[in-house]
Amino acid sequence: MSETQAARDGAAERRTGEIPTPAPGRLDIDGIVEAFAHRMMYSVAKDEYTASTFNVYQALAYAVRDRVMERWFRTQDAYYRNDVKRVYYLSMEFMLGRVLLSNILNLGAYEAYSAAMERLGYRLEEVAEEEAEAGLGNGGLGRLAACFLDSAATLGLPFYGYGIRYEYGIFAQTIVDGFQVEAPDNWLRFGNPWEIARPDAVYPVRFYGRVEYRRDEHGRDRFDWVDTDRVMAMAYDMPVLGYRNDTVNSLRLWGAKSTREFDLAIFNAGDYVRAVEDKDRTESISKVLYPSDEKRAGKELRLRQQYFFVSATLQDVIRRFRKVHRPWDLFPAKVAIQLNDTHPALAIPELMRVLIDEENLEWDAAWAITERVFGYTNHTVLAEALERWPVELFSRLLPRHSQIVEEIDGRLRAVVRARYPGDEERLRRMAIVRDEGERRVRMANLAIVGSHSVNGVAAIHTELLKTSTFADFHELFPGRFSNKTNGITPRRWLLQANPRLAGLITEAIGDRWVTDLNELARLSAFAEDAGFRARWAAVKRGNKLALADVALRDGGPVLDPDTLFDCQAKRIHEYKRQLLNVLHVLALFHRIRENRAGDAPSRTVIFAGKAAPSYVFAKLIIKLIHAVGDLVARDPIVAGRLRVVFLPNYGVSMAERIFPACELSEQISTAGFEASGTGNMKAALNGALTIGTLDGANVEIRQAVGQGNIFIFGHTMAGIEALRESGYDPRAWIERTPELARAIATIRDDGELGRAYPGLFRPVVEALTGEDRFLHCADFASFAECQTRVAETYRRPEDWTWMSIRNVAAMGRFSSDRTVQEYAREIWGATPLPMKRPDPEGS
Repeated sequence: MSETQAARDGAAERRTGEIPTPAPGRLDIDGIVEAFAHRMMYSVAKDEYTASTFNVYQALAYAVRDRVMERWFRTQDAYYRNDVKRVYYLSMEFMLGRVLLSNILNLGAYEAYSAAMERLGYRLEEVAEEEAEAGLGNGGLGRLAACFLDSAATLGLPFYGYGIRYEYGIFAQTIVDGFQVEAPDNWLRFGNPWEIARPDAVYPVRFYGRVEYRRDEHGRDRFDWVDTDRVMAMAYDMPVLGYRNDTVNSLRLWGAKSTREFDLAIFNAGDYVRAVEDKDRTESISKVLYPSDEKRAGKELRLRQQYFFVSATLQDVIRRFRKVHRPWDLFPAKVAIQLNDTHPALAIPELMRVLIDEENLEWDAAWAITERVFGYTNHTVLAEALERWPVELFSRLLPRHSQIVEEIDGRLRAVVRARYPGDEERLRRMAIVRDEGERRVRMANLAIVGSHSVNGVAAIHTELLKTSTFADFHELFPGRFSNKTNGITPRRWLLQANPRLAGLITEAIGDRWVTDLNELARLSAFAEDAGFRARWAAVKRGNKLALADVALRDGGPVLDPDTLFDCQAKRIHEYKRQLLNVLHVLALFHRIRENRAGDAPSRTVIFAGKAAPSYVFAKLIIKLIHAVGDLVARDPIVAGRLRVVFLPNYGVSMAERIFPACELSEQISTAGFEASGTGNMKAALNGALTIGTLDGANVEIRQAVGQGNIFIFGHTMAGIEALRESGYDPRAWIERTPELARAIATIRDDGELGRAYPGLFRPVVEALTGEDRFLHCADFASFAECQTRVAETYRRPEDWTWMSIRNVAAMGRFSSDRTVQEYAREIWGATPLPMKRPDPEGS
């Protein structure tokens, strides 16, 4: 069809409303235009005179989804016909980011869609900006889950994500007078064109009630969970498209529905509020991502969320397994369930309950099945982050599961006593149910005992699990622990997020790197080419200008692309040490103001990240960042050489802007506290150089890029342990580090910032001069010296660019494709099922 004919057809369609049904599967420009017009008329109900840019996005999203649907049906049918083993990935978070461009890229049709939208008078990238970011995650845990979805589909693995369809995300962050202000993240207010509601896939989920004991006709003990409250879990499916392979997997999210809309009798009696009370209370389960658990009601809602989604998920998994009649002992041969942290650990007692109470299996047979099915990924060694539920709450909400957990705990205790007689301290450490002032259920211990595999997410993290955090379990279950270093998908974090760099790389080495990131190693030779280095530097500058444009468009600060972009973009937390970065900024401020900075390059220090609403200290750090930024900006001597900015409402879309522009990646957590990190990988893959401690995946990044191509500082884990054993006193470190003392003095009540904000930053000073749990003071001098080396290197742009290219060339091992392949081979026992591409008429 010619453009003239397409225009005539479009005009006729607007006059008559007769839009030709688009040919199925076509991905040529004419086919895309026809599909778009069809969806604009029949799904969005708009025409060219009334359609907004958001309506254009809606129509395009539906049209793209149609192409994905055809592949989705074929994939799922192939899984059934081949009776494959399926992997079920249970996660409380899936931080997907925007989906439109990702799906278009994975269809292999970016150029066609871009040209089609241009024909219609729109820019594809501008249309894509209209998409709301799915409020299904908070940080690294959810982003990792999203990368795994992409990699599993690209690898052709039968893989299903399961989680909760939160109506509201974590929160939308705004900054008012330097303070974080949380607003509701109502990401679903205009609907989600990528999801398919499944009112036929609804399961009852029970809470509360009591347990009745009886003996059956065979004299066996039986337990009936009765008098329960019921909530209905309804499925919403989102397709997950692999890269150019026609595989489409599923992300299934559960929404809570009341068993009845409202009580008609109460309504007729005139009590309208109470009539809908049950509906509102029931459906609150899937209302908000991570309700505050500071209060009792929040804790209970959080536990209800966790059981709600694992109960519905297991019912769905079992339904799929039972479609083909087969004995239960084949369940592990067809099902692998991965627990993404402890949030879904209730799946272990839930499967035991189903097998024992509903399927009448004996305990030992049920436990053998359960243990073989589950794998557990640990993401933290922070004691406060390892979930522990009060037994009183646990037993009231889930009385039958409480009995099962007590039984698991009792059997574990018997094994430990037999293996280590008289070792009561070991027994106390390993217990699942333990008295900690009040009796609590320790979910990490439950997950370890109930899984055949436990993995950490970086080499140093896994070693810490085996030798410290869970050393007793590693000794009891030799071979159960393994390492699976995290990775990121190159489709999202290079091809999509950084098209300038992706294009330059493809021009140099071809496009095989998109599905085999090890191909990037071929870039190393190009680091020696001065012309290529110049083009590489030009790409980075272009990305810095793009970030500056975004910041300005959103009403933010002016960013100078001729300065070093020094970025720390991640969740705000004490152990991630944004505070250490701020202290260094104050040191730089004093150096410049007092003419002691020499010819150090001008620097823009960029912060981005959210603090949990109840995390008061983290929110205070955000205010301190803004106060220091104001102090720097007001000084006429300093302002031209140093700038501190905070980019609000950090999420995937903002990360896709920051990482391509980042030149120095701040990965400065206290050694031993960051499990892995994936921001370090995203920044390095986009050409940033890393300054960091030997923590998490930084250790493996250093091994990959070489010691000379990364800036490492600070105490190691062993050094920290020795420091603590000798009696760490931060005041001694402050006294012998004048720049640190000066920075802290600026924050004190009688200092320059302290006087401007009386008493506000006193908790920060007290934390630094008191316990200093995360060793800011001990690592400051090393950090400052390392930053001096950064500045010296940045003043040699040829060297900096050479290092940048070599860093990217070494990032092959940090693909989530590699990570998922290791899980599939060593934990899940799952194999890919390649999809045969259909005969692509016009595609």
